[in-house]
Amino acid sequence: MENPADAPAVPEAKRILEAALLAAAEPLPLSELKRLFDNDIAADTLKHLLEELRADWGGRAVELVCLASGWRFQTRLEFQPYLERLSPEKPPRYSRAVMETLAIIAYRQPVTRGDIENIRGVVVSTQIIQSLENRGWIDVVGHRETPGRPALYATTRRFLDDLGLRSLEELPPLEEIATTLQLEPAPVQQVSEAEPRPVEQDEPQRATGTNG
Repeated sequence: MENPADAPAVPEAKRILEAALLAAAEPLPLSELKRLFDNDIAADTLKHLLEELRADWGGRAVELVCLASGWRFQTRLEFQPYLERLSPEKPPRYSRAVMETLAIIAYRQPVTRGDIENIRGVVVSTQIIQSLENRGWIDVVGHRETPGRPALYATTRRFLDDLGLRSLEELPPLEEIATTLQLEPAPVQQVSEAEPRPVEQDEPQRATGTNG
């Protein structure tokens, strides 16, 4: 392990990491954590210290996890039902239309709005795309080189963070995504190719009393 003269000893370095991660509002990547030590500690050493810190917190109500955006402390899933009793407001629940659109983007990305419409069989409303963009779950990652150069959508690191994942390879079954992200699962409506596509009028549904 690198340990320049001005670098903290291992126990102290772990305490510094612990303090920074407990104080952070968002996940911290290794590049940010290295700044705690003026880049005097190598990335591999930091990873080792973080794994030790994760083990130190094993079996407690709070756990240290590695997500797409970096490392963070979070409450273990089994304690969430109790914590929710402290907050009268419920998280937003999104409609079937939003869930289907998000699922297509997550599992088929990158996709255009036209791709989504071809799969769903309906014209997707602008409000649905905007609701997912506003939540930080999807973003435009490019444009397809076809007439009109339609935007290509893909999921974001925020989407993976909210699911507690490090990469798209860890995506769970759709039903689990729906539960974790407070979506309202429902079977996809089948529309015959011979039938005209209806215009999607569905918008995100939010529980009463939810802000924004």
